[in-house]
Amino acid sequence: MVTSAHEGMHRIFQERPEILAPVFGVLGVPLSAKATVDAVTTDVTEARPLERRVDTVLRVGPSDGEDFLLAIESQSGKVAGKERSWAYYVAFLQAKYGLPVLLLVVCQDRVTAKWAAGPFDCGTRGWTAQRTHPLVVGPENLPVITDARTAAKNLALAVLSALAHARSADSDAILKALTTALHETRTTDPETADYFYDFLEISLGNSPAGKKLKEIMSFVNYFPGRGTVRETAYLEGKAEGKAEGKAEGEAKGILYVLDVRGIPVPDSVRERITTCADLGRLDAWLERSRTVARAEDLFVEDPEVPGTGPGQA
Repeated sequence: MVTSAHEGMHRIFQERPEILAPVFGVLGVPLSAKATVDAVTTDVTEARPLERRVDTVLRVGPSDGEDFLLAIESQSGKVAGKERSWAYYVAFLQAKYGLPVLLLVVCQDRVTAKWAAGPFDCGTRGWTAQRTHPLVVGPENLPVITDARTAAKNLALAVLSALAHARSADSDAILKALTTALHETRTTDPETADYFYDFLEISLGNSPAGKKLKEIMSFVNYFPGRGTVRETAYLEGKAEGKAEGKAEGEAKGILYVLDVRGIPVPDSVRERITTCADLGRLDAWLERSRTVARAEDLFVEDPEVPGTGPGQA
């Protein structure tokens, strides 16, 4: 059964192929900046009783060379026999499409990454008939990005780095830098920022890093039915009528965003936020919290949201 984190880990390559260039750069594999990337069917089944499916297969067309296939697998731990499946994927895809094949394995811990790097040989009596040598990204080779400006320059790599280092002592600093960069990005490219927020929430799941991230999640859901923060809050509020709980969550989100951005929050502002029960007003403040220079600026009159001016909390 495919888990949400598993789905999120490989789906980013399908929907945000620009991540490939920096990942290949980390691995030391040359890839031109200009390349076409198209999804290929992930079904590598030959006989109906035997079902095999690789997470993601992309056809990459570099501007400076021949096309190749990139098979991507997400691996959360060592699995006996998995190396045989990988060998099958590579051989089958090469035979079916007549193109070179590379295998990329994405890991979240060093032990799994070390095992996944192989190489895995098929042979006997000193003779190797086939060798599988995956490309591997994980905590060992993905950078620790704790500076918001660095994260903003390459959001895709920063997001993947946050996942790879989710269990490390640097996780909080990484998330703080990344969420700050995403908040800034949202003013110019809200679709990209919203996508990466939801991707992170799905992929980090209920881990400590995921729980920390959920405090500031309140954007459009790119993974319907998976229970992201906005979707869960809406459904729970609709089913149980707990407007007070939704308001409390919105208030916590506003305060957390301000904290992440390093904006001081006076006691009077904090009290005004936490005692407000108007969800429309809280939504407006949450939106402003991503760009304001001072906490007091949350309450600037907004003609599009009636009743959000000073003194109207």
